[in-house]
Amino acid sequence: MLEKVILFPYYLTLTIRHALYDKGIWKVAPTEKPSICVGNIAVGGTGKTPHTEMVLSTLLKSDEWAYKNVAVLSRGHKRRSRSFQQVPRGGSAAFYGDEPLQIKNNFPAVTVAVDRNRVEGCGFLFHPETLKTAKAGHKCIDKDFPPADIVVLDDAYQYRDLHYNYNIVLTDYGRPVNKDSLLPFGHLRDLPSRLNYAETIIVTKCPAWMEDWEKTKFTKTLGIRDYDIKTCKGVNQRGKTQLVLFTAISHGEIKPVYEEADRHYLYSKKLILFSGIAQDTPLRNFLSDKYEIVRRFKFPDHHKFTRMDIRSIMRAVNENPTAVVVTTEKDSQRLLDYKHMPDELKNRLFQIPIRVNFLSEGEQEAFEDDLFKTLGSPDNET
Repeated sequence: MLEKVILFPYYLTLTIRHALYDKGIWKVAPTEKPSICVGNIAVGGTGKTPHTEMVLSTLLKSDEWAYKNVAVLSRGHKRRSRSFQQVPRGGSAAFYGDEPLQIKNNFPAVTVAVDRNRVEGCGFLFHPETLKTAKAGHKCIDKDFPPADIVVLDDAYQYRDLHYNYNIVLTDYGRPVNKDSLLPFGHLRDLPSRLNYAETIIVTKCPAWMEDWEKTKFTKTLGIRDYDIKTCKGVNQRGKTQLVLFTAISHGEIKPVYEEADRHYLYSKKLILFSGIAQDTPLRNFLSDKYEIVRRFKFPDHHKFTRMDIRSIMRAVNENPTAVVVTTEKDSQRLLDYKHMPDELKNRLFQIPIRVNFLSEGEQEAFEDDLFKTLGSPDNET
């Protein structure tokens, strides 16, 4: 009861805010060309970046969008730069943000940009020539990129000034939205009811062996009724048909962070793990099947590594001279900004990519069918 009383002003503020947008009092502008938003209702840890990469892979493998100019727009959390910037491959995580840089490094043919103002950012992506005359574009370092045919927006679901053609909202299997609370008592930054306004709900970090009856049962916790396991659709609390899908984390092949890394360390039985992500439990579980994790360092999400951090890791390295050192793909983007990395750590430092997969081929097909049906056919003109 005390929690509800304390949270009531926050709840009321969010309710009024969404009502002003829904009733048209605060204007919502449509994107000029097709757009996809990947977001969540809880803070951190649902896997927005790997799901954004999954969306990009889906677009680039499709007949409809493979030969079009695909772009990604992100806020660039904790970046040092301001206003609109195009993210170059091999750039600085401190300047552009670690997640946008990771996306660019993994998808070099995709235009990746950062801008807190999503309306402005989409405008520049669709019309890059305006960067040369617009005041907000003066600070953009690299203005050379093709006009986007479609934009994927990373973490923009709470940004209501734009209307997106396709909204994907993520919710954690271990922490479903309808069983969570608003900050600071829980992890929610928005109303649980906002789950009902997306085209697709993706339940993330599911066990890979999840049975069909478990999926049906889980959808009920989200307020979805009449869930059909074949179509992956059910009816939400607004009476609207909604796609509900389930994904699991998979880990890619361990790769060197630095070119000079010695791959012989991968055959070690001991491992030192450090990361600056919201949740490292899936990663620890995966690595512990093959290695004995002798030391673990847990830093805050988007952590900027300091000399003291590297010294702590080096002490663990000296205490375990045969151990391999592993971090996440996202953390490696920030590590490359560190200018005084010891050679000994470079020699044994590896990163492990995180990917997401639908639990069944039927879910993959349902997602693609629904996405491309909603987006429609792209303009054939280049």
